[in-house]
Amino acid sequence: MGRQTTGPGVEALRMVAVRKVHGADGREADGAAAPGAVTALDGVSLSLARGSFTAVMGPSGSGKSTLLQCAAGLERPTSGRIAVDGTEVTGGSETELTLFRRERIGFVFQQFNLLPTLTVLENTTLPLRLAGRRPDRRYAVAVLEWLGLGDRTAHLPAQLSGGQQQRVAIARALVSQPSVLFADEPTGALDTRGARAVLALLRQTVREAGQTVVMVTHDPVAASYADAVLFLADGRIVGELRAPTAESVAERMTHLGDEDAAATARRHELAGA
Repeated sequence: MGRQTTGPGVEALRMVAVRKVHGADGREADGAAAPGAVTALDGVSLSLARGSFTAVMGPSGSGKSTLLQCAAGLERPTSGRIAVDGTEVTGGSETELTLFRRERIGFVFQQFNLLPTLTVLENTTLPLRLAGRRPDRRYAVAVLEWLGLGDRTAHLPAQLSGGQQQRVAIARALVSQPSVLFADEPTGALDTRGARAVLALLRQTVREAGQTVVMVTHDPVAASYADAVLFLADGRIVGELRAPTAESVAERMTHLGDEDAAATARRHELAGA
């Protein structure tokens, strides 16, 4: 991998001038995307502290999911630098990147992705076993107990509610003790009660365990559980809101949508000129 920095002041996540261009092999000419290419991220720079909970929001097509995919090492940026917990992840081979993701990054998605024939405990420790690591069963049980699933370790996914299944997915992400936990619409498949329980749990992992969480969401209520919200439009960070409330996030998103529509109209006007 890349260079590593140590010490208590190292950020959990740093992105510097990150661009991601889809199509046309990502080629660029004179700083502009090649014909037929789509710029998903356009010079994104950010710094997130350890033990923080950050939500990422924006209109459809604004680059939210691409930002998460690049930050988590699931996609390589076209240009720019990304470092997780002081280690630069934009260099190195695919094998090195895969190993880094297994050891330092956790994922929680909208779909729970639990294997129906495995128990809660087996699902929780499966990624460790697939990585060739011997699971610490006592630690895995302790994580499940902390998440309120101590009496469900031998249950199958079908015997759990949707909220409980998502908690198993969170336990699976936490058991490897990741530097950053990335969540992509983690409550999208849950009812209101289950969603709020999962969001409170994510916030609890930050407050009590010092976990760093980066969550992509379209829901202002979900975003209000975070410490701060980053707003994206046209692949750029266009604003930040600290100590968010559902109302303040919804209001900002309304204006953001207006601004995005105006910017799109201006681009079309220039293109037709």
